[in-house]
Amino acid sequence: MRALSLDIGEKRIGLAISDSRQSIAQPLKVYTRISPKRDIEEVKKLVEEHEVSTIVCGLPKNLDGSIGKKAEEIMAFAQKLEEAARVPVELWDERFSTDEAHRIFDMQEYTQKKRKAFIDMMAAQIILQGFLDAHKKG
Repeated sequence: MRALSLDIGEKRIGLAISDSRQSIAQPLKVYTRISPKRDIEEVKKLVEEHEVSTIVCGLPKNLDGSIGKKAEEIMAFAQKLEEAARVPVELWDERFSTDEAHRIFDMQEYTQKKRKAFIDMMAAQIILQGFLDAHKKG
């Protein structure tokens, strides 16, 4: 079974998937948001298609670790997603994941639109890899 990670933004959701041993994360795709209901349906399809056993949602905590408005919205979305997808949804601190994604690649090679999508997808991969590393079996 695999783990699926979501980096949820206002306009897009960056997605990453683990290997079947849940040890390595890789970028999957970027989904352009339509509505919370449609977004959940899209994630449900991916859960079924990729045999996902855990969903990891990046939680945008404030720098001091507190929970702000955006984090509360993500928590509400995650709860609805867990009910709809019928797999556990874990929340994972995503502070600095986007900054790290920017550092990984030279952004000069991409158009502005591709750059934003790429960063969303890479942030999801970074979130998932952090989660997998913290929960290694063995």
